Amino acid sequence: MLCNPKNSESFESDVDLVIFRNTGPVSEFPDVYDSFVKRVKSNNIKTFNEFCGKADMCGKQYLLDLTLDNFPVIPTVDSIDQFDLLPESERYVIKPKDGADSIGLEFLTKDELFACELDNMLIQPAIDFEYEVSFYFINDTLEYALYAPDKTKRWDLKKYDFTKNDEDFAKKFINWNDIENGIQRVDACRTPEGELLLVELEDLNPYLSILELDSETREKFIKDFIFAVTTLVE
Repeated sequence: MLCNPKNSESFESDVDLVIFRNTGPVSEFPDVYDSFVKRVKSNNIKTFNEFCGKADMCGKQYLLDLTLDNFPVIPTVDSIDQFDLLPESERYVIKPKDGADSIGLEFLTKDELFACELDNMLIQPAIDFEYEVSFYFINDTLEYALYAPDKTKRWDLKKYDFTKNDEDFAKKFINWNDIENGIQRVDACRTPEGELLLVELEDLNPYLSILELDSETREKFIKDFIFAVTTLVE
């Protein structure tokens, strides 16, 4: 049975598992999303992903929390009063705390930033990075990684042969999050010094770029996905 979260309430008590996928940004229907999550928790509805994560399914507060906890993340604050916590940069990025898909993102100089109204916005330095890379997990298993070798073409993705250090970096955030059952995508950027920094932890319904995979990787991912959801309802 397939339906939009706007129409799922009448079916939720009749199924063994709800798979929350391919809804697009929930910021486009926040009231419906909030009501759905409340029903999931109050009625103990079994879902995949399960709704206990601390990352994108709750907004962008986690970027602030991870910054304060000294995780390898792009430094993030939400107030000019905290500006001294950020490294010096020629430009800064602002984006809504509850945003998605770069909606509302702007690049500003320091002078522009200090003249700006920043209610409910995140502030980050504009990082000079070599490329962006995404690590895709089912539960706590890293299935594959893709990257954009041309940083001006974020979604022109190629297979990324990750190292043990790369995997350890990505798993640091998977372990930090509370999700045991679900698909997560760890988005990062590689700095000129070779360091990986977290950009986002997509723990709600991350886009998987399945069509960009070779057939063997794609089939393994699908097989592992079927096994993960089947295990939940057995």
